[in-house]
Amino acid sequence: MKKKSNMVAFVAARNEDGLKLQDFLAARLAVSRRSAKNLLDERVVWVNRRCIWMAHHVVKTGDTVEVPSWPDTKKKAEQKIRVLVECGEYLVVDKPAGIVVVGKEGVEAKLRAQLNAPELVAVHRIDKDTTGCLLFARNNNAFEAAVKLFKTRRVIKLYQAIVFGKFEQRASLLNQELDGKRAVSQVNRLSCNKDASFLKIRIETGRTHQIRRHLAAVRHPILGDTQYGIKTVRDPRYQSVPRPMLHSCNIELPNPLEQSQTIKAHSPLPADFRRCLSLFGMGR
Repeated sequence: MKKKSNMVAFVAARNEDGLKLQDFLAARLAVSRRSAKNLLDERVVWVNRRCIWMAHHVVKTGDTVEVPSWPDTKKKAEQKIRVLVECGEYLVVDKPAGIVVVGKEGVEAKLRAQLNAPELVAVHRIDKDTTGCLLFARNNNAFEAAVKLFKTRRVIKLYQAIVFGKFEQRASLLNQELDGKRAVSQVNRLSCNKDASFLKIRIETGRTHQIRRHLAAVRHPILGDTQYGIKTVRDPRYQSVPRPMLHSCNIELPNPLEQSQTIKAHSPLPADFRRCLSLFGMGR
């Protein structure tokens, strides 16, 4: 894993001996513990020239801790949620990696504060480390109408993923049941080589970790997925992938409150996803 050139270093003082790395970063950078954890999750923190991402790693006196320079760090700590589309009582935002949808410091809470809209509520969920399109309702009536629409399968949700190995089929239907329930993922191969494949997936159902579990079941787990992915491959390229390479690129649905309108949004590939494509010879 390569280290960024624009780094700043801190040497742990005696009174910092024994601090957890997350707490050390929060104190030295004057950011919240959550922001410090986000930096660790992004694999950009180095201790004594080793990339460390464990929040509970213990710092010792004299340790050299390196992080991206202050402008980059401040940007991460104060990251705003980008609004992709607004349509009546709904909006679609571009969810960043490393942040949950619902929670004290989740996308929902951040967006409420950012837009001064305390009634905003997330209509659906995507995983903490998944990026891309996420639909919000401005009030509870809009939320309930959207939830009903999601149950009708009239919502088109497209994802992009980078997976392990060569995905042989250009098009494939994965329909293995998950948790005893019907689950359907339509997979199309965009490009591939012997080491990795770039896929587009449309999900007809929304089971927990559906795409990750379906692809792992056919022996093409998503790169960077520590829960369902590969664990024994020694190639350093696989080990350097910072998160599951899964991106919600498109969402389309009728406006639940105004059937003549269509809510349609696209999220471009994030930088770390593009870097991963290049790393495996599928650069775009």
